[in-house]
Amino acid sequence: MGEFKHFPVMLNEAVGIMECEDGKLYIDATLGGGSYSELILKKISPNGRLISFDVDINAVNSSKEKLKDYKNLTIVNDSYTNIKKYLQENKINEITGGIVFDLGASIPQLTSKERGFSFLSDSKLDMRFNLSDDFSAYDVINDYKEAELVRIFSEYGEERFSKRIAKKITETRKIKKIETTQDLVNIIFEATPRIKSKIHPATRVFQAIRIEVNHELDNIKNTLNDVLTLLSNGAILSVVTFHSLEDRIVKHFFKHYSKEWINEEISIKSTSQYPGILQGEYKAPLLELINKKPITASEEEVRNNPPSRSAKLRAARRINKI
Repeated sequence: MGEFKHFPVMLNEAVGIMECEDGKLYIDATLGGGSYSELILKKISPNGRLISFDVDINAVNSSKEKLKDYKNLTIVNDSYTNIKKYLQENKINEITGGIVFDLGASIPQLTSKERGFSFLSDSKLDMRFNLSDDFSAYDVINDYKEAELVRIFSEYGEERFSKRIAKKITETRKIKKIETTQDLVNIIFEATPRIKSKIHPATRVFQAIRIEVNHELDNIKNTLNDVLTLLSNGAILSVVTFHSLEDRIVKHFFKHYSKEWINEEISIKSTSQYPGILQGEYKAPLLELINKKPITASEEEVRNNPPSRSAKLRAARRINKI
């Protein structure tokens, strides 16, 4: 298999902000092409340890070859959502150094004609990061009710013509199944007016379907909470996001736990600020923000790698762990 070519975004910034030290344990939650992992390994060798996760077997196989000379690396072919489970099964109690997330889909995934992520080539509707999953974009487009389609196009794609597109999809599939990316692109063109825009008319819908198929936003929320319990005092959480929905989750998570927070487990009613909370035990902050405003890619990086334009890096340090 050829190299899993992926251009890492803000590589030096995202890894550098973790202040990597020899002898500590680090996690690369999204291995991809292995660039983050390689830089971490250079900083923590020979005594540090790195565990890298990726659900995409192509990324795993490519990075195993690229990083084969590092004996202090463990590559796990699994979703980052199972980091906590993996560490517990392997009797690892804490992440002593830090963890980095690059939440963007990689170029090989987005451009592969077989994977169905791109509206620029014709392929089967797929969009699965994990190729062993049964659920795909085909199921969303052909099985979801019209109202469900409107919801995901609006929430996950912020598509202003969600209702028109969803209606056209449901009308079309009454006649025949929608099989390919080009079928879907044609429907979107038919359902939306021609307006001047820098982005392709199908961009937001394809983003929304990809998020739905892979449960991306729920996965981010759940995993951040898992990771928080695993970080040692002083360990750093570094997260690179690529669209506003992801960044909003990370921003609010960091904001919540960098202030006094409420132990939600003993809450009894709801308030407008914290649904499900009226009474609770107040706790000291669990995170210290390293950068209050997100770090963005340099002008030079954006020129060399245009997708980096939308990337934002946020980082925080674990504190007050008893």
